[in-house]
Amino acid sequence: MLRTPAAVQDAERHTAHNYHPLPVVISSAEGAWLTDVDGRRYLDCLAGYSALNFGHRHPTLIAAAHAQLDRLTLTSRAFIHDQFADFCRELAALCGKELVLPMNTGAEAVETGIKVARKWGYQVKGVPDGAANIVVAEGNFHGRTTTIVSFSTDDDARADFGPYTPGFRVVPYGDLTALSEAVDEHTVAVLLEPIQGEQGVVVPPEGYLPGVRRLCTERNVLFIADEIQSGLGRTGATFACEQAGVVPDMYLLGKALGGGIVPVSAVAADADVLGVLKPGQHGSTFGGNPLACAVATEVVRLLATGEFQRRSAELGERLHTGLRALIGKGLVAVRGRGLWAGLDIDPALMSGREACERLMARGVLAKDTHGSTIRLAPPLVITADEIDHALTQLAAVLAS
Repeated sequence: MLRTPAAVQDAERHTAHNYHPLPVVISSAEGAWLTDVDGRRYLDCLAGYSALNFGHRHPTLIAAAHAQLDRLTLTSRAFIHDQFADFCRELAALCGKELVLPMNTGAEAVETGIKVARKWGYQVKGVPDGAANIVVAEGNFHGRTTTIVSFSTDDDARADFGPYTPGFRVVPYGDLTALSEAVDEHTVAVLLEPIQGEQGVVVPPEGYLPGVRRLCTERNVLFIADEIQSGLGRTGATFACEQAGVVPDMYLLGKALGGGIVPVSAVAADADVLGVLKPGQHGSTFGGNPLACAVATEVVRLLATGEFQRRSAELGERLHTGLRALIGKGLVAVRGRGLWAGLDIDPALMSGREACERLMARGVLAKDTHGSTIRLAPPLVITADEIDHALTQLAAVLAS
């Protein structure tokens, strides 16, 4: 008798229904493959929304976690531990920035960026107290705190969570004219995803990010890049901004930084930005804890070799070539970069949810978003043969 149906029911019985997961119950994983409670294997083409860029249970990262568990796991930031300096120094070097502020979740990194930008605006730019504004883009997804959903344009994320936090201006993504018109003397930051993930892996128009960089420099505004999903190798470079020849004033990082083992996020910027914070003004008990730093330092070292960025670029070309061949055969559009793709399925065929359920039945796991769109973001350890396998299964689903 299969264990999955009862396990799904049991999981749903005592949890708030804030997610609608696929009806699969995973019990173990290795590399790019997952195994459910009935022993069935699945190719992971989601990678925890990029939290698993290095695959499940990467041996180097698991070894670092095991070693640290035997020594020290938490001190709070009241004390310094022996993993902290290496993590901050090596991540700062990877980002080309002077300072790092470690946190835990992506949303915390975004909240940190917002607070730092406002404080910088008041203390450095000279914006009148309480007047700071930050410009963001339509279709954004930066997290789900009350402040962040205040500038979301997704009704599911925003509706019924007011009153909303003021101080944000929303403009169309990719529209430099609208952005320029929204920035005024009280604007302290432009906060953008260099590629919008939750919206369906939306790549901005050519020249958009360089235009944002020029505008921010000219108007004395911080350019904050939310690279929580797009960063750390996902797009074929360490950061998606690199591929546009752009360096933001602040990176927001998370997901893959924890190696799929512990939640780790961070803000990276130079001292003239992050230096506005003084003791007691911002923090986190678990931010930069020893276990997190031990794992995340190894993540940074894996990225420092460039191997995973190259894999993403090379295998991403194979993935996108295969996906483009399916346009007109069930797909109406494909977007993305590296090992990251948004696929628009012909809505006359099926919804994104139906497509993901049919892929699941064929042993491939992906996730839908916004109706008939699905996202593919396999671990960067995936092989060429495994990409071909996923493409074959997708073609079969679209033809069914």
